[in-house]
Amino acid sequence: MTAFSLEPAQLAWCAELRALAAERLHPLADKGEPGHVNRALVAELGSLGLLGRLFTSGALDLCLMRESLAYACTEAETALALQGLGAHPVHAYGTEAQRARWLPRVTAGTAIAAFALSEPGAGSDAAALELRAEAEAAAQDDRAPAATAPAATAPTADPVLAADPAPTADPARAADPAPPADPASTAATASAAGPAPAAATTLTTAPDGPARWRLTGEKCWISNAPEADFYTVFARTAPGAGAHGVTAFLVPADRPGLTGRGLDMLSPHPIGALDFDAVPVTAGDVLGEVDRGFRVAMGTLNLFRPSVGAFAVGMAQAALDATLAHTAGRDAFGGKLRDLQAVSHQVAEMALRTEAARLMVHAAASAYDADAPDVPRRSAMAKLLATETAQYVVDTAVQLHGARALQRGHLLEHLYREVRAPRIYEGASEVQRGIIAKELYARQEAR
Repeated sequence: MTAFSLEPAQLAWCAELRALAAERLHPLADKGEPGHVNRALVAELGSLGLLGRLFTSGALDLCLMRESLAYACTEAETALALQGLGAHPVHAYGTEAQRARWLPRVTAGTAIAAFALSEPGAGSDAAALELRAEAEAAAQDDRAPAATAPAATAPTADPVLAADPAPTADPARAADPAPPADPASTAATASAAGPAPAAATTLTTAPDGPARWRLTGEKCWISNAPEADFYTVFARTAPGAGAHGVTAFLVPADRPGLTGRGLDMLSPHPIGALDFDAVPVTAGDVLGEVDRGFRVAMGTLNLFRPSVGAFAVGMAQAALDATLAHTAGRDAFGGKLRDLQAVSHQVAEMALRTEAARLMVHAAASAYDADAPDVPRRSAMAKLLATETAQYVVDTAVQLHGARALQRGHLLEHLYREVRAPRIYEGASEVQRGIIAKELYARQEAR
């Protein structure tokens, strides 16, 4: 890792993280069930104090964590990043009650967070999302005249919530700062007793009460779904308003009407789809301001985009180091592979691109920490360069290793599957190019 812009203490900390990832986190990752949340791994991240640093450190610190963990254990890196992505809106935009209720459990690794933005028809075009947040009063008016309408009854909660092995019950649903009970015992109690009747009656419309909505629609490709304990959900509160009519909600996983299913992906991460069938939310669940949720989404992504680049750099460095070891020891054509100019030049190119990507990631993260005005452009550049570089480096490493790198269980076989998704999620490469161009033309016009 380069010493440019980094203090000796930072370099030593990165080395310590790589060692911890190899010795303590990788064994837990190996024991996890593919395609499901590894709660033991998340809990270990919490016990090491790494999850707490998500909310007390800057963007550069986040990048150093993600690169270091990715080098030795991509599963640990991803688990940490998803906790941060799902819970950062609560940290940055939530109320005191919301933060007090959820953040201690997130940092301890006992509550799983998720960021629910994408939809089947709204991936790269996030402003086109269609999950509806319908005002409760309007929903009741459609069912019966206001004078004779009975109290609304919330849909029965799915007792399993798809494949969640230990869903966290949340019967209170109000802005109670006290942490809920132990997830396993509470879930067992909720399963036996069924949904509390009082939970339904608290969401009936009152003319002078707080705002209430019902969420209806679908989210797709949501990491940690359907096994998360709560979701940061973005829903449309103003039809036809584009990015200006979206509101962010904190939705506990046990809300009635919320169900989900896992998706079988190329790389077996916990990722799934969510179905919202008139899921009740109130003003106490809003993150930030009503109709201003897109700001919450973009503010979160501007922080995490450079660190996606750091994740990619960590994978690229692991592939490069594996290639150096392989080409230095592999006999071929009367010598070592490294003696072939074609090979040595490819290795040099891999190193050049990896270092360039790392420096751009550090620059973007430093700009974020300094509250620079060009953060969106720098974040987009860092994610774009680093993820495209990692794809190139891992692919070249596979080529230089030959068929052995394609065997199941080989480091490069693992990285080859892992490295593809970052070029798509949190803004595809094409989206990043659009952001960069838009920012550049805006600067040109402002001169």
